[in-house]
Amino acid sequence: MSSSYSGLSCSCCADMLSPTHSRRDFLRGAAGVGLAALLAPQLSFAASGNYDAMVLSCIDPRFQKLVFEREAKEGLTDKYSAFTVAGASIGVVAPAFKAWQETFWENLAASIQLHNINKVIVVNHRDCGAAKIAYGEAAVATPAAETETHKNALLMFKAELAKRQPKLGSQLGLMALDGKVELFS
Repeated sequence: MSSSYSGLSCSCCADMLSPTHSRRDFLRGAAGVGLAALLAPQLSFAASGNYDAMVLSCIDPRFQKLVFEREAKEGLTDKYSAFTVAGASIGVVAPAFKAWQETFWENLAASIQLHNINKVIVVNHRDCGAAKIAYGEAAVATPAAETETHKNALLMFKAELAKRQPKLGSQLGLMALDGKVELFS
C-alpha cells in the first residue's frame, strides 16, 4: 500500500486505508454499508405492521419454551410482540414491583403504535417465585391459594388495562408446569 493514503484529510477513511487495512477491506466495509442502506426500508418495515397481540409472560426459564409453543399452537408464530417480566401480571400490578410498572405500560403503548395489536395475552405460571416475593409464602402455600393469588393479579391487570387501553382485549391464563393453561375472564 502506498504512503499516499496516510495523507488523506478524511480521518474516518484514512484509518481504514492504513497499512493494516487493504483496499479490499475498505471495499468490503463500503459494500456492507451499502447493503444495509439498501435493506433499511425492509428492515424498518419488519419492526412495524399489523400483529395480533402482545404476550406478557414471566422470566422463569422453565416457561419460555412452553409459552412459545402455546402461542405457536394458537397460530400466533411471528404475530405477537413479547414482554417478559418476573411474575407476568404480578410484575405489572403488585406493589412490590411498582418500579417496573410504567415500563410495561410504555412498552405496551409502543407495541400498539408499532404493531397495531388488538389484545394482550397474559401467561402467569404456577410455582412462581415472584408471587412469593410480592405476596408472601402463604399466598401460594396451597394450590387453591396459588390459583386465587394469580387470578386476583390477572383480574387486577385486566382492570388496569381497561382503564389505560380500553380498546384492547385480553386473554388471561395460569400455566401449569406441564404447559396446560387455565383461562380466566
